[in-house]
Amino acid sequence: MSIESSSPLPISVTRLNEGPLQRHSHTYDLIRQCIHCGFCLPTCPTYAVLGVEMDSPRGRIYQMQAVADGRLDISDDFIEHMNCCLGCRACETACPSGVQFGKLIEAAHEHIQVNEQQHPFSMPQQVDETPDAEAEVRRHPIAYTLLQRFFFDVMLPSRLILSLAFAGLKLYQRSGLQSFVHRTGLLDVANALPTPFQGQLKLPESLMHDAQGDLIPRPLLEVTPALGTRRYRVGFLSGCIMDQVFHDINEATIRVLAANGCEVITPPQQTCCGALHIHGGEAERGRELARRNIDVFEAYSCDAIIINSAGCGSTLKEYDHLLRDDPNYAERARIFSSKMKDISEFLAEIGLNQAMGHVKRIVAYHDACHLVHGQKIRQQPRQLLKSIPGVTLVELQEADWCCGSAGIYNITH
Repeated sequence: MSIESSSPLPISVTRLNEGPLQRHSHTYDLIRQCIHCGFCLPTCPTYAVLGVEMDSPRGRIYQMQAVADGRLDISDDFIEHMNCCLGCRACETACPSGVQFGKLIEAAHEHIQVNEQQHPFSMPQQVDETPDAEAEVRRHPIAYTLLQRFFFDVMLPSRLILSLAFAGLKLYQRSGLQSFVHRTGLLDVANALPTPFQGQLKLPESLMHDAQGDLIPRPLLEVTPALGTRRYRVGFLSGCIMDQVFHDINEATIRVLAANGCEVITPPQQTCCGALHIHGGEAERGRELARRNIDVFEAYSCDAIIINSAGCGSTLKEYDHLLRDDPNYAERARIFSSKMKDISEFLAEIGLNQAMGHVKRIVAYHDACHLVHGQKIRQQPRQLLKSIPGVTLVELQEADWCCGSAGIYNITH
């Protein structure tokens, strides 16, 4: 199949001297692994829906190489095709050449971010008649930049500020205020105000799941002793948003580890893993957070470090790639990544405590994209479910097909 762009290549191309999309670079070597066979196309959600070559993994790689070669500019079309990717990484599972598309799409996002830093507050080249939230925000670059800086630099790295933000969300949902603004039409009024986010408030508000748990989650114990004989000493990375939205799952994870002979260390000094930063092109900020987490967990000399969030785990296991050019952290990152284990992966390796209760349930399992495609973990969760007395596991058709949420993708698109 020939690969044709939806718009002609620009005559004049401005090449960046910075950014990962460069010839004679590690990223370029990864790009060149693609043999353009097209096996990835039927596995790609955006290609399945849109049918556009430039919105397939092969098409995106073609565009990345064109940017690196100086044949394509960082245009709005290029940005849109890159941002349209859900990052599910299903193409990696299908690829016979082992192309590491997750690393490539993150490099593309970083390159776009470098371009925007060199050309701050530039206006989009064209305006869609029916823009999505992401396109609408690009009309107001200053507002977008301020929101981005608050989210990436202030809220995510700070457990206190993140807790206060989610406490506000829980109060909004539980106090009756949410029902009040819907009943009185105040949300419609606010949505219609001439702000940079005009017309963009109702969708994210409608998609907000009821936040569970205490207004401010109780801090997890720094040290949870093993029940019975200690078999392992493991670290636990509780996550930033994960600990706010699914705090009860974090507590359950620690209880299961302790019941299986693990002393669990949950360092209070740990910070955001940096996954959202890296996915959003904020790779340098992601590297800073990676260094902090490596420093924190090194002090505890754990046998393994456990994560129960697939997206976070995928990034944590790639700290060695993220810090490959840092002479002070490259080897330390390699050791850290080698110790990272998803909870299902780790429990399947060490063998479950067989003193389990009986759970009479018929259950189905849907693969998390970054677990099955990013971390290549498919059988372990099913193995654990089947080992629970009374549980009958029913396989779903297309169980590894992306759910479409992709973090905040369902809001921005």
